[in-house]
Amino acid sequence: MAYRIGILGATGAVGQELIALLVDRAFPGEIVPLASSRSAGKKVEYKGKTWTVQEATPTSFKGLDFAIFSAGASISRDMAPIAVKEGCLVIDNSSFFRMDPAVPLVIPEINGEAALGSKGIIANPNCSTAIALMGLYPLHKEFGLKRFFASTYQAASGAGAMAMQELLDQLHAWNKGEPLHVEKFAHQLAFNVIPHVDKFLDSGYTKEEMKMLNEGRKIMSLPNLQVGCTCVRVPVLRAHSISIDAEFERPVDVERAKAAVAKFPGAELFDNPAKNEYPMPLYYSGKYNCGVGRIRRDSAFENGLALWVSGDQLWRGAALNAVLIAEYLKEHNALKVGA
Repeated sequence: MAYRIGILGATGAVGQELIALLVDRAFPGEIVPLASSRSAGKKVEYKGKTWTVQEATPTSFKGLDFAIFSAGASISRDMAPIAVKEGCLVIDNSSFFRMDPAVPLVIPEINGEAALGSKGIIANPNCSTAIALMGLYPLHKEFGLKRFFASTYQAASGAGAMAMQELLDQLHAWNKGEPLHVEKFAHQLAFNVIPHVDKFLDSGYTKEEMKMLNEGRKIMSLPNLQVGCTCVRVPVLRAHSISIDAEFERPVDVERAKAAVAKFPGAELFDNPAKNEYPMPLYYSGKYNCGVGRIRRDSAFENGLALWVSGDQLWRGAALNAVLIAEYLKEHNALKVGA
């Protein structure tokens, strides 16, 4: 069966990756790029194919089988219900629906079956949460996850295409001895790290940090999971990394942990410190799987493991996860509203 597939936010960083992934993975159907009126008429090109971007309006979803939204929370809030009324299933990359009890929040390798119960909208998790869980979930299945502490090392790509360009522009300006322009981040990102991702809450945590707790609980069905998180922006163009210290209910074993990661779909064990082999953004940009390494007994928890995960933010943390949801639904003949 061939599908008509809307990509809302087609000119953005994630939107362009969505089109590339659908082509590369030979998803059957016709791609319909959608964006704001400012981008209408622009051309999107990939591997010799060209699409003309259409303005997203309330009538754009009629005749589409499903649409992947990547245009921000306010657009999702306004447009997703309209799309569903037109019979178009929505896979949403924004934060708007993630914690809605009526909307499944899905990583296909972990809780794909939750997508089968959707009422027309399926939420994609936050990028740092998705990448962290590719390392944590196989360990949870093996030992029973109780709590974890995480520090993220988040690339510029998490703030969009213009943020990636700002980092490049700052590097070029520094090389020329020119002033560095700052707009997309609170501070200069080049040659710096910024312990601030998303808005600060009254608790002192940021919204991004609380996503690790709230989304982790929902995806893994662990309502009592405890999480402490600090999110940091680093001068990396693409791919996030996360340092994790996790405590488990049952006694841990490092070799069993490595074996569990190695066989988990979506994860790749890359763990040989003796040869300086461990996951890094340099290796995991543009890769489907997340790299998991530095697995060792945690020195603070009795039943604890420390680990390091790297993964492509634009793929595992956004576009690829959305496409994997669509593929999962297609395999279960459920890629339609009310399936």
